[in-house]
Amino acid sequence: MSTAAPRPVLLVVEDDPNLGRQLRWAYEDYEVVIATDRAGAIDALRLHEPAVVTLDLGLPPDPDGTAEGFATLADMLALKPDTKVIVASGHGERASALRAIGDGAWDFYAKPIDFDALGMIVARAFHVHALEAENRRLASGGGADALGGLITAAPEMAKVIRTVERVAPAQVSVMLLGASGTGKELLARALHDRSPRAKGAFVAINCAAIPEALLESELFGHEKGAFTGAVRTVEGKIEQAAGGTLFLDEIGDVPLPLQVKLLRFLQERVIERVGGRKAIPVDTRVVCATHQSVDAMVAEGRFREDLYYRLAEIVIAIPSLAERTGDAALLAKAFVTRYAKTMNPAVTGLSPDARAAVEGWTWPGNVRELENRIKRAVIMADGRLVTAADLDLPEPEGEANNDALNLRAVREAADRQAIGRALARAEGNISGASRMLGISRPTLYDLLKGYGLHG
Repeated sequence: MSTAAPRPVLLVVEDDPNLGRQLRWAYEDYEVVIATDRAGAIDALRLHEPAVVTLDLGLPPDPDGTAEGFATLADMLALKPDTKVIVASGHGERASALRAIGDGAWDFYAKPIDFDALGMIVARAFHVHALEAENRRLASGGGADALGGLITAAPEMAKVIRTVERVAPAQVSVMLLGASGTGKELLARALHDRSPRAKGAFVAINCAAIPEALLESELFGHEKGAFTGAVRTVEGKIEQAAGGTLFLDEIGDVPLPLQVKLLRFLQERVIERVGGRKAIPVDTRVVCATHQSVDAMVAEGRFREDLYYRLAEIVIAIPSLAERTGDAALLAKAFVTRYAKTMNPAVTGLSPDARAAVEGWTWPGNVRELENRIKRAVIMADGRLVTAADLDLPEPEGEANNDALNLRAVREAADRQAIGRALARAEGNISGASRMLGISRPTLYDLLKGYGLHG
């Protein structure tokens, strides 16, 4: 006999009993727990560990002020910093709402309550909390499904991940195509770690970083006396990776004469060291990568077509960061957490203008550029939150900037994005998408209709 899945817990901190009952009735998809003061809220947070909390800033013994509400917010985030706290702000209390966001609240809503609008904020908070928890698990390498610490929630990366998982156990050569900074070596390591060769060595070499005269020796090794300075026999990278995986980054920079020797190795699985005459059998899997157009190089005669077909038994195209829906903000938060631990523990997250700047930037340097900017910003930040100025990024201009300051537009854009991701992951199944979003099917249908989306 099957048992229904437990409903997610939503903690409501509200001292008005009538409003508390209305919220319990309105959010039947959640297990609503009510607390009426700071002590009760902290006890409920410890007991139930909810992912999402709604918090009225006006709590006893100061129901007409905000001091007790802010103290409750601080206690909650100190106890459970990953909890999404949504604060209530009455009309004319914009300053309090902005202060709450600055203190670490996830979002705010205006009183009197629009239950549908608040429901959308709550559903999105549950969804984001689940994504962040999953990506923390992946980043820590925990669980059987971890893919080399890759942090992503983008549907554009789902195909890449599935391909890596399917191809990894096969004895085929793989070519990774993607711009600089998209994580090609990370995926190459994932191919190795998921393969039967995982216990062997993973050896990486950047073909563009080694002078042409030395590259052959680096790859194939050399015998003692093969050239001036060769005082001993040295194994090359191909031999060092025997029983494991050799990752050839920027394979497009291998000169034509060396391409011939590399082709022979791939065909016969034997090598000859520089200055040697002995054929040495080597069992090494080759994964290569380039940011260049291999088809164009072949057409121009800069890359051997027969070598291309040997190296590219499977081709995996990696989207740029700009093409990965929602990943810039997700990665930015992960990098802030990573670098704050060792470089500036006072930093707890990104300010709203920083999030808008991250989402509005095109990231020509991809994940590497984002990581470097975040690292610098964490070091330079004076307050608890990294700002757009710390990132040295411009604020979105014109209409985009006006939209970023309009909460309704921001929420609508986030809802559209979350719904699109859920539908993509559920392959269009409404029930599956609604479970991922933490909302009911009728609510999802209403959102689809309201936003002109199609399920």
